[in-house]
Amino acid sequence: MSSTVTAAKAAAPRFAVTTVAEQAADALRRKIMSGDLPEGFQLRQDALAAEFGISRIPVREALVQLEGEGLVRIVPHKGAVVSELSVGEINELFMLRGLLEPLLLKKSAPKLTPADFAEIDAILAEYKQELHAQHPTRWGELNTRLHDLLMSRAEQPRTLAIVAGLLQQTDRYTRLQLSLSVESCRRAEEEHAELVRLCKVGEVRAAASLLKRHIDHAAAELERFIVSRRRP
Repeated sequence: MSSTVTAAKAAAPRFAVTTVAEQAADALRRKIMSGDLPEGFQLRQDALAAEFGISRIPVREALVQLEGEGLVRIVPHKGAVVSELSVGEINELFMLRGLLEPLLLKKSAPKLTPADFAEIDAILAEYKQELHAQHPTRWGELNTRLHDLLMSRAEQPRTLAIVAGLLQQTDRYTRLQLSLSVESCRRAEEEHAELVRLCKVGEVRAAASLLKRHIDHAAAELERFIVSRRRP
């Protein structure tokens, strides 16, 4: 083996065996969030394994984890690529959500039953657990279930169908926004809990206003992140 190859292997970052996939995900996450890995960049498992000095299996696990956070897309026949994030798409999707969801909540909240609130409380408890456990693949699903259930009694099937589509389209952005910082997770958890409390006590207008701010804040945080990542 040549001295050059030996030196290259010695210089490669080495990870502890017990946390290989997590540390690989952390390294890739930092590169993506800093802009070192640009949008659309193809993440080849063999190249990453060689760079990190590990096997392809933990690299694959790391990419799946980052897909759950919305930072990576796994494309059939192409592999993993850094997600392309659109400020225009975020503004449009979250604007529509901010218009429609508060309207549906105003119609739905007064009709929510004790059984509905029991299910909502169970979702909140699971959501909190998954946030603290750092399981981003569950964040989008639980967020959608919570929003869907809060609006479920609106008796507006066409509007509900539109919002269901919007929630599906913003799922990866929601997971990304929650993964940006501990503060993002804390704020989402607190706002959801307060939103449910307001609905329970019949403060429907206040709940709708909070829901609008909740959606607008997520969009603004995502836009700041994307702009900062693209700044030269």
